[in-house]
Amino acid sequence: MAEGLTCTAVAQRLGIPVSSLAKWVRQARIDRGELSGSGQGPLTSEERAELVQLRRENRELRREKDFFRLAAAHFAKEQLPPRGFA
Repeated sequence: MAEGLTCTAVAQRLGIPVSSLAKWVRQARIDRGELSGSGQGPLTSEERAELVQLRRENRELRREKDFFRLAAAHFAKEQLPPRGFA
């Protein structure tokens, strides 16, 4: 903390909840590599942003896959001979 102040003192000076400040400090330490574990620990802000982007891309790719699957089924159905009496 700045000037040797506790998280509680700084939060009070800033007029914000202690929990918010503590969360920000923890994330800053993670981002600096101070709280990394065995590679399985908390995500840095950069990793978290990448994860959000990858999840978004994954959703879009799933939608596209479903669209093409339905389109292929539709066109395959058109290729079948008509049902009924011959």
